[in-house]
Amino acid sequence: MTRAQIASFGTMPGGQVVAAVTLTNRNGLTARVLTYGATLQALTASDRDGTMADIVLGHATLAEYLAERRYFGVTVGRYANRIRHGRFAIDGKAYAIACNNGENSLHGGEDGFDTRCWTIADAAASAVTLTLTSPDGDQGYPGELHVTATYELDDSDALHVTYTATTDAPTIVNLTNHSFFNLTGEGSGTSILSHQLTIAADACLPVDATMIPTGEIRPVAGTPFDFRQPRAIGDRIRDASDDQIRLGQGYDHNYVLRAGDADGMRVAATVTDPASGRVLTLETDQPGLQLYSGNFLDGRAIGKAGRAYRQSDGLALEPQLFPDTPNQPAFGSARLDPGATYCARIIYRLSVDT
Repeated sequence: MTRAQIASFGTMPGGQVVAAVTLTNRNGLTARVLTYGATLQALTASDRDGTMADIVLGHATLAEYLAERRYFGVTVGRYANRIRHGRFAIDGKAYAIACNNGENSLHGGEDGFDTRCWTIADAAASAVTLTLTSPDGDQGYPGELHVTATYELDDSDALHVTYTATTDAPTIVNLTNHSFFNLTGEGSGTSILSHQLTIAADACLPVDATMIPTGEIRPVAGTPFDFRQPRAIGDRIRDASDDQIRLGQGYDHNYVLRAGDADGMRVAATVTDPASGRVLTLETDQPGLQLYSGNFLDGRAIGKAGRAYRQSDGLALEPQLFPDTPNQPAFGSARLDPGATYCARIIYRLSVDT
């Protein structure tokens, strides 16, 4: 039987206490969730010899999370990824949102959901549910949005993350978790370049010089973006003959996932670490998956084990709607109306390759 433990993780400058909620399953795996940013701060998993290690990047103290925004394990919103020029329209009305990534808006703007203190609504034996209310006009977005983030660690070594949202006026929503994984261990001092990656996608979205999708849906066949069969992440990450690798300084692109089952769920990606035998299988009901190879980790961020995180020390796999969907109708819709409920589901399944 899993159990939840709640402890203080520090105090915000305004005096609000940040809580850390630790879930533990019968196999000894743990997941620690912070109310700051609805953040997955730690996740332990066993290797082929039974040795546990923390496999997500993150900081040991609240002060480090507050010092610089690096998105380690956070919940991002209202809109994950980028929106061109921070502008979109709903029913003919134009909205301007905060731009914090050059000329574009990224992960909800300057003060996104990752910078907020969420509230614990429920901390049952195996799960914690956090809530957040984003007021009308927050970062320029219309509608008052009520959001929940639920983390549940089950006894089959799967961490379920579920996001829901409702609104009182038409708006756009795209939530995801932004964990960086290193299956050898976040304190191992090794990169993820030898990790074997499989992505269930036949196409990806090329981007322009500002990392906004061009609108093209490009087949991955014959390119460094082809992970339809297991491939080491580092095999082609420095292939300068590919313009998209040059633009992203590695991988920082959205994949078009294959269709899911009747419930919308599908296996989106599998990552295997040959050194430890740890395997991460990611399932989601979202149509896209952002692959980010930690290109801009520069040694200034210090991890929980006291080691500096450097380029490609972590791998982010972010299930989501496609970037800039509100401005590109061919990508579908990110709209949420009153009376409807937005829902996005992620499952991280942990196992061992012996």
